[in-house]
Amino acid sequence: MRKIFICVSAVLLVNLSLGQDFHLSQYDAAALNLNPAMTGRFEGQNRVHLHYRNQWSAIATRPFTTGLVSYDRAFDKWAFGGQFANFKAGAGRYTVNSLLLSASYNVALDKTKAHRLSMGIQAGGAQKSLDFNSLSFGNQYIPFDGGSFDPTISNGEAYGRENFFIPDVNFGLLYYFAKETSLLNPFLGVSFFHLNTPRETFYDQDNKLPVRFVVHGGSKVNLTDRIQLLPKFMLMGEKKAEELTTTLLLHYYLPNSDVFLLFGPTFRNKDAAIFEAGIKYGNFIYRMSYDINTSTLKPVSSGRGGFELSITFINKIINPNPVKTCPRL
Repeated sequence: MRKIFICVSAVLLVNLSLGQDFHLSQYDAAALNLNPAMTGRFEGQNRVHLHYRNQWSAIATRPFTTGLVSYDRAFDKWAFGGQFANFKAGAGRYTVNSLLLSASYNVALDKTKAHRLSMGIQAGGAQKSLDFNSLSFGNQYIPFDGGSFDPTISNGEAYGRENFFIPDVNFGLLYYFAKETSLLNPFLGVSFFHLNTPRETFYDQDNKLPVRFVVHGGSKVNLTDRIQLLPKFMLMGEKKAEELTTTLLLHYYLPNSDVFLLFGPTFRNKDAAIFEAGIKYGNFIYRMSYDINTSTLKPVSSGRGGFELSITFINKIINPNPVKTCPRL
């Protein structure tokens, strides 16, 4: 019975992956994946980001994986960048290769230039593919000797095309308070993905990919010259699916080595409890997190969810006359 439940769960997970976008626990580390308006919004000139996620290795013969690489560069008020992502999901070798180019424009909302608004747009496309021959169906299940699937038994299914391409257009806005001497540095963003609602189907059907919205926000709290808190949230919705993520990160500065340590918990509603840790040294930020599964799949997964790793490189611009402030991550 346990094996049957595992098989059914794996099939359900694949169906979910076909109907929803992939998600990341370290969602703000992959800035261009979160909001096009975050293109170029960092303290520096160039940013390179690498991201990897592995999920459901406890219950799927082929775990869900996400690989992502992005680059963006700031040019005063304008910024430009691009992102390539590869997603793979379990049975059927469902694969998505996505390439998006983005641009943003940043303006000051007051004379002190502390209140800032960034607007961003993204455009590109995705190639999606599925190996129908790797799928197993109910009529191929043999309940003897512990149960197994026999791929030589005809499944009686009519296959469609194995791959297709869809164009994609995204848009976002981001407000943030950039005064470094302030106790609080709040930020709030909203982004919309698949604004062109592209036709997404392996068959000749009029199936539209729905618009996905993301609302994210929080505030950096500069408690002392060594300690910063970062409470933040992300609300994401696509059709009838919604996801709420809340996080509290602690940033601790080690002045003798010029190193930042960061760690803290994240909770994703009815899905996972996540612990994240990282370090910033020089131009690099390394972050690692692990999802502890708390959903209805917990009895099968034994609480094992997803492992995630990200690396960000930002080359800093040296300011010859800096304003004396507490160190900032």
